[in-house]
Amino acid sequence: MRDIQLPGRSPVHSQGAMAATSHPAATLAALDILRDGGNAVDAAITAAALLGVVEPHSTSIGGDCFALYSPKGESVIAINGSGKAPAASEVDWFLEHGITEIDYQSPHSVVVPGCVAAWQKLSDDYGKKTLAECLQPAISSARDGYVVHSVIANEWSQQLEKLSADSNSRDIFLPSGRAPSAGEMHVQPALARTLQTIAENGADGFYQGDVAEQMVEFLSNKGGLHTVQDFSETAADYVVPISTNYRGYEVVECPPNGQGIIALEILNILHGFDLKKLAPLGVDRLHVEAEATRLAFRDRAAFLADPTQVDVPVAKLLSMDYADKLRSEISMTTAMTKLPTPGEVAHADTVYLTVVDEERNAISFINSIFNSFGSGLVDSETGVLFNNRGASFVLDSMHPNVIAPNKRPMHTIIPGLLRKEGKTVMPFGVMGGHYQPVGHAHFLTNFLDFGLDVQEALDAPRAFAFANKLSLEHGVSGDVADGLSQLGHNVDRAETPIGGGQAIWINWDTGVLTGGSDPRKDGCALGY
Repeated sequence: MRDIQLPGRSPVHSQGAMAATSHPAATLAALDILRDGGNAVDAAITAAALLGVVEPHSTSIGGDCFALYSPKGESVIAINGSGKAPAASEVDWFLEHGITEIDYQSPHSVVVPGCVAAWQKLSDDYGKKTLAECLQPAISSARDGYVVHSVIANEWSQQLEKLSADSNSRDIFLPSGRAPSAGEMHVQPALARTLQTIAENGADGFYQGDVAEQMVEFLSNKGGLHTVQDFSETAADYVVPISTNYRGYEVVECPPNGQGIIALEILNILHGFDLKKLAPLGVDRLHVEAEATRLAFRDRAAFLADPTQVDVPVAKLLSMDYADKLRSEISMTTAMTKLPTPGEVAHADTVYLTVVDEERNAISFINSIFNSFGSGLVDSETGVLFNNRGASFVLDSMHPNVIAPNKRPMHTIIPGLLRKEGKTVMPFGVMGGHYQPVGHAHFLTNFLDFGLDVQEALDAPRAFAFANKLSLEHGVSGDVADGLSQLGHNVDRAETPIGGGQAIWINWDTGVLTGGSDPRKDGCALGY
């Protein structure tokens, strides 16, 4: 147990149901719909939709989602709600127009949003409530206003340049010429109307008709290649989950195009180290985690793409023989050299949430627009803030992740599940862009190897080896930073907190749920 004389929070316990999100209003909305007869799926959709209003820098109906759903803790259903590039997105077109990389604020960075299709599919197939019922808290907050919370206000204030670049973004997100401060109210009436249209007409109200036509007109006027047909053909797909064994537990992730496979690869490498003998925040633990990260990210850069259009060697990357080979490259005395960089800028804006209901249906759910405020492009008529997930594509025709018609880009957002003896024991996730697979591994090793509870495992200081730097949060001591530097790591201090996360542990023997929520965000875990 933590020293309760020091700042921190305790895990939350309940016997009924529990939700953990990055915003108090979303957690409460999830619990409200559970108390009203909804299940974990309904609560997750409710929370995600509301977060798209009250946490606009992190997510939107103009973004994507993935989910792992475990009905009554047993089978695992995975859904891919990530969007695709427009059908006209031929790599040669970009090169002929002098475009050699996709700008993060360009209309070409906008893939057709996939999350609304996923919400509808999950609601139809597994929910107890209608999608319309799940959208009501989001509609009310967008129409009547919501209070801006502290972490969100800080992030908002750091995006003035991006938001000022687009007149619609400026009008909606910089009222009175500035970002809202913590405690101020903010409204999004156009978004409320679009959400109401979806409530009345289902996902068709977003992907067809006036709303879709307006979004296409907006993106086309910006130079985008999107068509009404691109929107009308959008669908979410059920996919086969992937997994590995770590310390006797099954760790479950969504398959590519997401980077859940990278989390599993990191865990496979770490499995061969006796981490319990290392100091949890010592040089050796952070060193082997960093090296495992660098090796796995080398594979991410080389192989990860849409498996419906290219061959992703999933079985090879997850084999223990391959993990053994990678592990052999790690020296405890010297950091590796000559690893390629992933070739992308870091980002940390996504919402992750989890819900376990009274029947022990468990869902691990993540929704995102990629960078903070996504592309920064907002259609004023619909209020839709668009993602910039397409910036993850490359414009090299020989690369697996090259842009192509109706192709999904390599995706960073990943939900996770932990299972034991055929039962789901913990839905969990760590947001934070590229950091997410490292966050999954760091959280799970905190929990399984070092015996921290769910809240402590989320609280613990983080490090991230990315783009030839090893970024350390303030909680990592100066002595440890010096030790890592002496091993050859290019150490720096993280300018902002690394990621965020939520988790709920299910004790099947006692019936007790234990939840945690990351203090790096505004949210909380609550149960009844």
